[in-house]
Amino acid sequence: MRVYPEQLAAHLKKSLLRTYLVSGEEPLLLQECCDLIRLRARELGCTEREVIDAGNRSFDWQEILHSATSMSLFAERKLVELRLPSGKPGTDGSKALCEYLDIASGDDVLLMVAGKIDKQSTNSKWFKALDKAGAVIQVWPVDARNLPGWLRQRVSAAGMSIDDDALQLLCDRVEGNLLAAVQEVEKLKLLVTDSAITARNVIDAVSDNARYTVFELADMALKGDTAGSLRILQGLRGEGTEPTIALWALTREIRTLHEVQQECPDGRGAMQALNARRVWKNRVPLMQAALARHKPGSIALLLELGVKVDGSIKGFAGGKPWDNLEDLVIRLCRG
Repeated sequence: MRVYPEQLAAHLKKSLLRTYLVSGEEPLLLQECCDLIRLRARELGCTEREVIDAGNRSFDWQEILHSATSMSLFAERKLVELRLPSGKPGTDGSKALCEYLDIASGDDVLLMVAGKIDKQSTNSKWFKALDKAGAVIQVWPVDARNLPGWLRQRVSAAGMSIDDDALQLLCDRVEGNLLAAVQEVEKLKLLVTDSAITARNVIDAVSDNARYTVFELADMALKGDTAGSLRILQGLRGEGTEPTIALWALTREIRTLHEVQQECPDGRGAMQALNARRVWKNRVPLMQAALARHKPGSIALLLELGVKVDGSIKGFAGGKPWDNLEDLVIRLCRG
């Protein structure tokens, strides 16, 4: 039977099957699924764990058959953990796995941990045998489109909530590294006092001792103070602030300006449009000043430059991130 990773915990509460095949290339999710199975097996009497590494070229598949026929010395049940990084057991391995299922004790649990298994292998005899005898859990990487939802679920599981700005900033920071994402959530759990994560919480988590803040940078740039903005930008750089955070603070304001400019091309009703976007009253004059400096289309160019900065940070666009950030700040200031 097939079990999705997010269903595994609920499945294990109901039953523990005799075999589990966990496969994939996302280390964190793979490890978490295996940990759930190990814990449940231990709770149900599999206090002995036997680890068999089939990744070695000299591995003899008779080893797993020996495990099937040998009695546990310390417990009535045991967990046999077979590791196969390649995800391909070959002819000998396929035969041994099928034979193992025929002769192994029904009390023991087989946990097979494998790398990515291709479509061709899912039609193989050994895969179908494991699928029939127990559960198959295939772990897939979390792509950029699904990362926000995955992160929000993680935050919720940690007993917290997160607003959209904070979520986007967190996604930009971890860049698809799920282990880093989990570490950030754990850090925020210690720092946030009211269980509601904001963008400021995310920034404070990485720059709690900073003299300058990215919010000051954004305000100075909206005001049009080029010298002051560049001074703050250099201060942030000197204090070790990540360019991703500085870019986020700037592009958040630029996107708001672009939306208002699209909605009010002649400038009329800009105040109402800003209020509708919940811009704080003390910041409305800064936004109005920036709107007055920029002609229709110039803010769209700022958004394009923001994409270039993001590309240089991630390594697929030219230029140095901080140099490109300087260019973005100057253009935002001058209009």
